[in-house]
Amino acid sequence: MSYPLIQAADDLREALRGLTFPEPVHTTYNPLEYAWERHCDYLRKFGAGEKKVLFLGMNPGPYGMAQTGVPFGEIPHVRDWMGISGAVEKPETEHKKRPVTGFDCERSEVSGRRLWGFFKEEFGTAEKFFADHFVANFCPLVWMRDTGANLTPDKLPRDCMVPVEEACLAHLRQVIEILNPTHLIGVGAFAEKQLAAASDGSRELGKILHPSPASPAANRDFAGTAAKQLRELGLL
Repeated sequence: MSYPLIQAADDLREALRGLTFPEPVHTTYNPLEYAWERHCDYLRKFGAGEKKVLFLGMNPGPYGMAQTGVPFGEIPHVRDWMGISGAVEKPETEHKKRPVTGFDCERSEVSGRRLWGFFKEEFGTAEKFFADHFVANFCPLVWMRDTGANLTPDKLPRDCMVPVEEACLAHLRQVIEILNPTHLIGVGAFAEKQLAAASDGSRELGKILHPSPASPAANRDFAGTAAKQLRELGLL
């Protein structure tokens, strides 16, 4: 069986190789390089066939996809719910305050714990969820300051982001074409904006609250808010 999503991801990592970023960026990680095998496990196991709903995140969190290669990849959910585990290599340049230890990482990615925990509560098994749904990230890169603090794409100088956005939008268009979803759901406003830019307008567009701990609304009741938003979209 061929896996078009793997080819699309390989095209994306090739397009992003060699890019450099000015201050305030100190170090950049690309999990599609050092966690490639685990990312392929995810695409191979859950990305075959067409889907009804594509959920899109922004870019990897430090204790999620940056460690596992899986979007929002909080380790217990990736390992125990999805059944994905194995060796993860090291990035070419590693920040001493942000080590990559793969599935040995003891920190929890709150956004991933909330998102995958919500889907687990609603759908039960990973197989049932992924039968009609898929979760991707717009961009696979992780940027950090010299302190190790995370930098989101919207905090980077505009000119250096142009080639990143072009490559990521091209990849997103490929993902949409491959999965042929009827609904495109941004996990947060940034992702919704990228879906709108990549879509031809023939699919239903919407968003759910981002599960980040930086969001007061997500801290109050992420699961309840997301469920309400998806019901309003006719998706629960």
